[in-house]
Amino acid sequence: MSSGPTSTTAAIAARRRQAEQKIATVEKAIGQLRRERGRLAVRAVAERAGVSATFLCENTAARRLVKNAVADSRSRHDRHGQAEHEHVEATWRERALNVEAGLTRTQKEALARRQWIGELMGQIRDFDQMVPGESVQFLITENTTLKRRVQQLTGEHRKLQERLEGARSNLRFADRRIADLEAQSLEQDR
Repeated sequence: MSSGPTSTTAAIAARRRQAEQKIATVEKAIGQLRRERGRLAVRAVAERAGVSATFLCENTAARRLVKNAVADSRSRHDRHGQAEHEHVEATWRERALNVEAGLTRTQKEALARRQWIGELMGQIRDFDQMVPGESVQFLITENTTLKRRVQQLTGEHRKLQERLEGARSNLRFADRRIADLEAQSLEQDR
């Protein structure tokens, strides 16, 4: 009867050593997957460590190691995804704001030019009645130059308006794409 308890104690000790070795292998596998930026999941860890998924689920220490590693990986992935989303959104937002600022400047300049043209047109009418032909020709040339400038500013205004619309459209597309990617990420994490 004395050999029974001794062999049982030895078997229990051997199982404990074997479990400790497997846990050490699991820790090593988790470290490797983290360094390789591999997917941290129960099956991936089990495969890399050469242990069964059942061992990872039934052994308390192994289960805790895998659970902590997966949670850490997900939170790191979520932070990375959020940072990338914020960067993309900030870029598009900055572009849209720049276009809007340029459009506002162009509109103000076009308004100022129109007012100036109106004033000059009034002066031309006044000079036309009082000034000899040579001065009138100078004013007509100046008026023509100003009209071209107004046309140029109007064209620039139109281009900036189109850019703004394009930037807004791109921002909407980026928001939809990011939402789709986040949804896909959530589905994959399940």
